[in-house]
Amino acid sequence: MSAGLVILAVIAIAIGGFFIGRSRALGSVQGDVRKLHSLPNYYGQTVFLFSAVPALLVTFAWLLLQPLYVESQVSGMITAADVPEGGSMSLVLADVRRISSGLDIAITSGALTEDQLATMSADETDVRAQLAEVGIAVASEVRQNVFAAAKEYRDINAGLKITLTIVALVLALGGAVYAMSRITPDFRARNVAEMAIKALLILSSTVAILTTIGIVFSLLFETSNFFRMYPAKDFFLSLTWNPQFTGGSDLGIAPLLWGTLYVSFVALVFAVPIGLLVAVFLSEYASKRVRSLIKPAIEILAGIPTIVYGLFALITIGPLLRDYFAQPLGLGTSSSSVLTAGLVMGIMLIPFVSSLSDDVINAVPQSMRDGSYGLGATQSETVKQVILPAALPGIVGAVLLAASRAIGETMIVVMGAGAAAKLSLNPFEAMTTITVKIVSQLTGDTEFASPETLVAFALGLSLFVVTLGLNVLALYIVRKYREQYE
Repeated sequence: MSAGLVILAVIAIAIGGFFIGRSRALGSVQGDVRKLHSLPNYYGQTVFLFSAVPALLVTFAWLLLQPLYVESQVSGMITAADVPEGGSMSLVLADVRRISSGLDIAITSGALTEDQLATMSADETDVRAQLAEVGIAVASEVRQNVFAAAKEYRDINAGLKITLTIVALVLALGGAVYAMSRITPDFRARNVAEMAIKALLILSSTVAILTTIGIVFSLLFETSNFFRMYPAKDFFLSLTWNPQFTGGSDLGIAPLLWGTLYVSFVALVFAVPIGLLVAVFLSEYASKRVRSLIKPAIEILAGIPTIVYGLFALITIGPLLRDYFAQPLGLGTSSSSVLTAGLVMGIMLIPFVSSLSDDVINAVPQSMRDGSYGLGATQSETVKQVILPAALPGIVGAVLLAASRAIGETMIVVMGAGAAAKLSLNPFEAMTTITVKIVSQLTGDTEFASPETLVAFALGLSLFVVTLGLNVLALYIVRKYREQYE
């Protein structure tokens, strides 16, 4: 039974336990709910929790640890002679997993039987040909140990799937029986259910923290592997980005970091003033009818896929800037440029700034406006000297969100700014960003253990540090200029 079916079976047992537990609680008092300590549904929830939680926790832990265990078992079957020149054990294990998965598919589809698999020859060329016959394409020769490891990998996985099914179902049924045995009129089912809900809320609140920790540690681990292969000094100080998977690479981050900050700066210069002015107009000057029309129309921009913005940059904005500005001024001849990507990205960021700023400005108490008007201030003076300072922390948060969105954008940059890593002040030249190069370094059939691939993690960690710096700067600005209002 697959993991998905196991989870569905556990949930089905838990749902059945809910109704049985509820009926059992009512039956214990002959239907008189007043004699129960808790409402009947709490008794059903208790059975549900005892059935589902232990079984699901074991299932998820099993699914996480099973690949590690299976690989540790089959890796001993791979010798140094089985690792191709310039390759690594991870690539060989990837072949093992791919062949094992192909064998499963072939057997499931009927193209291969278990008896045929057991008698399949271990000769390298013969195995490759036989795998091709059942629809398993292998790019290189299949060594004897690799094929044997693939069959062992499949056998161990099959056995562990059966074991997982038995363990999960036993835990679910055992938990249901145990919970129903505790159902009595005096059983504090409500306390148990509320404690479980509290634990769920605590777990949910820690998801973001645990996710951040996991991301940071994964980036740190792979980045440390990269810096063992490539000097950190060259990475941070070199002004050239020239990855060569055949050797002799120059992997300086400076051109990528400059392109990222340049494109983001252009986008924010375009988006922040327009978004803030839109927010002020909608919250302070527009009538209800105008607001009901303009606000949804602006927010539609946030729902447009970034690939559409990229096409807009490539087909419309890029040629327009090239024909009417870059070429007449002698600043460039390409439609891909920093200004193209920045302007289109700024259009995409307008709703992020306007919507959040509008909500923050509307949250400023009306009494502050009335007090300002009572002192003789005009509406524009009230907006400038009272409302905007009061809403400054929220506005800074909106700008920070837009900046983070701009720094992490990829598709608009690919189609609007190009892929050239260079240091230049000319906004009409093609440049690229860190996110674009992360994608390009991790795509394709490349050696994962090479510095040209691992550099993507160093770039990701650098981008994380830049974003963290923006958060710290925003916090400093908010604390420095925040005003307290009663």
